[in-house]
Amino acid sequence: MMVRTRFAPSPTGSIHIGSVYNFLLNYAYAKAKGGKFILRVEDTDQKRYVKKAEDHLYQGLAWVGIEPDEGPKKGGDFGPYRQSERLDIYQKYARQLLDQGDAYYCFCSPKRLEKVRVECRGKKCPPMYDKKCRNLSKKEAEERVARGEKAVVRMKIPDNQVVIAKDLIRGEIKFKSKHIDDQVILKSDGFPTYHLAVVVDDHLMKITHVVRGHEWLPSFPKHVLLYRYLGWKMPHILHTPVLLDPAGGKLSKRRGDTNLGWFQRQGFLPEAILNYLCLLGWSHPQGKEIFSLKEFIKAFDLKDVSPVSPTFDLVKLEWVNGMYIRAKKDEELVKLLKSFLPKMNEEQIKIAAPLIKERIKRLVEAEELLEFVWCCPKYGKDLLLKKIDRKTAKEMLIKAQEVIEKRGIDDFQKLQEELIKLIKKEGWKAGEFFMVLRVAICAKSITPPILESLPLVGKKETLSRIEAAMKKLD
Repeated sequence: MMVRTRFAPSPTGSIHIGSVYNFLLNYAYAKAKGGKFILRVEDTDQKRYVKKAEDHLYQGLAWVGIEPDEGPKKGGDFGPYRQSERLDIYQKYARQLLDQGDAYYCFCSPKRLEKVRVECRGKKCPPMYDKKCRNLSKKEAEERVARGEKAVVRMKIPDNQVVIAKDLIRGEIKFKSKHIDDQVILKSDGFPTYHLAVVVDDHLMKITHVVRGHEWLPSFPKHVLLYRYLGWKMPHILHTPVLLDPAGGKLSKRRGDTNLGWFQRQGFLPEAILNYLCLLGWSHPQGKEIFSLKEFIKAFDLKDVSPVSPTFDLVKLEWVNGMYIRAKKDEELVKLLKSFLPKMNEEQIKIAAPLIKERIKRLVEAEELLEFVWCCPKYGKDLLLKKIDRKTAKEMLIKAQEVIEKRGIDDFQKLQEELIKLIKKEGWKAGEFFMVLRVAICAKSITPPILESLPLVGKKETLSRIEAAMKKLD
């Protein structure tokens, strides 16, 4: 049987990095086994549906370079791939469950359900439906529905049973049925809840392996029962480990810096993000930390994913991203930097790219590092005198100005030779000299190589800034 995996997001907001992790594992396993990767949009929660979120989903998949084999835009043999277009299918199977006696109509009002929840909290027990409508006769329930009374459909959880669910990396997990709620599977508006829709869709779309977030573990027994009621074989299911933040808590969706858009705006490269995510809960058989998606697919198997929750370490991701930035050819880096350096033209970026390549871990850092190109921030004379006295600093600037005036800034090698001769002649320390020159021209002590950077500033502006620095020392 061909392996078929799926990524089935609800378009209710920005793509969380945890979702990227899940679709990466689904995609990689399908490709490792020569199978198909399907995109399905789970938009049945119409109150939370956000049209732009679906657009962001497609943009995010395109940005990281992962293309589904089937989906709302791509089409396929098992569509529609948007749940809101499959309502008649879900209603058909809800009707089957009702007829079998594995589901029932519930007429309880929201007010009554809230009262039940409050009572549960008072008894310090999980909020569960009290099954008031479960014992209504089929005839009575059907008549009430026929009269137009609003009702939802709930699945009927068996009494006093142990439901056994098998997870690919956790093994058998046992759930006592008394702790499982009679879940709503079809709402009064005819839309299904996640639980019915996901089971029906995974079966009809012939999904063989489901890799989904840890948060769905409590729902696992409900899905096991629905597969049993409908007489279908259950796909292999793996619940990924929870991604933790460095403090040990769950990586929250509420944090802006966990959304894929944030990583894009910060200048993380998609291949670096995927590479880093591959390292969470999985180790390369050769111990590699930097490897391509193709290499990951070749080595990956779901059984090798660890159930232990890994820490999403932004510092480690920055290190990985820095490695990818440094591996870029200069012309590739220039293209990437254009949107991060709007105040510089392409020729300037061509000069700057090789100078900053070794110094940035995110592309967004380029702007701060190169700020001196288009402006000279204010600074005090103390920065010029960090490691040297005022008299010596001024002498250094006077002599440097003379050399630059005479030699120019376009031939880096010759300018460097002249300045090194000057430093030796005057008995100065090279580090102190170039630090004073760097501060005078860039207004900061950490910059790209200063002499190679001078063409970015220009000869006239360079001399003007040295003149201004000398005035600070008067």
